[in-house]
Amino acid sequence: MPYGHNPAAGKFAAVRGVKLYYETYGAGAPLLLLHGNGGSSQDFAQTIPYFAKKYRVIALDSRAHGQSADAGDSLSFELLADDCAALLTHLRLDSAYVLGWSDGGITALLLAQRHPGKVKRLAATGANLWPDSTALMPELWQQMKRGYQEGRTQHFTDAKRRNDWKVFLLDWRHPHVPLPTLAGIKAPAFIIAGDRDVIRPEHTVAIYQNLPRAWLWIVPNSGHATLHEHADEFNRKVEEFFRAKFPAKASH
Repeated sequence: MPYGHNPAAGKFAAVRGVKLYYETYGAGAPLLLLHGNGGSSQDFAQTIPYFAKKYRVIALDSRAHGQSADAGDSLSFELLADDCAALLTHLRLDSAYVLGWSDGGITALLLAQRHPGKVKRLAATGANLWPDSTALMPELWQQMKRGYQEGRTQHFTDAKRRNDWKVFLLDWRHPHVPLPTLAGIKAPAFIIAGDRDVIRPEHTVAIYQNLPRAWLWIVPNSGHATLHEHADEFNRKVEEFFRAKFPAKASH
């Protein structure tokens, strides 16, 4: 199945000045899938078939990613979260389950924060709340720093390189979500990361601890791509979370 390039399942939604590309699979309660930086809906090739059996899966290409072109000069996670809310409204959906990986996980948290009515429950794997070496592993942060030093003096003439730079700057400059603001997220959240993720484990734990209703899963023997490296277990656990009774955690 050519996920991300499937004309039978793909559509464009004109919202907020961009044409967002998304693909829909299956039937049932809506589940919005949000990919990571530089990725697209095709990153969910191991996720879509499992959830499409019971959910109406909506796999989105975020603006400036995949087939969702974006002429703007910068990106933020607030912008991406508002895009998601607008897409759900466009599809006449009052709310959805949300599963986000990496940047998609950040977007899922901000969607739940900014548009609380739109999120039934959210699962976020490999998400961070700010861009520095207290949240990201130092090696990754150093690599990003070098990328910024190399790129910041360049004038990108072709559209693809200009877009790639804009997408890189999203992770270099954002997000900025203070931990205490997570208390405002009312939707149950499932916070996931690999034990060898590019996100520091203590940062992942801090996100979990500051959410009022949350589960935590640090996936053993896994890097950043938990949903690929442990696909079967990942899919089962996320579905179990979507169906579980809450509250599942004492309030702090």
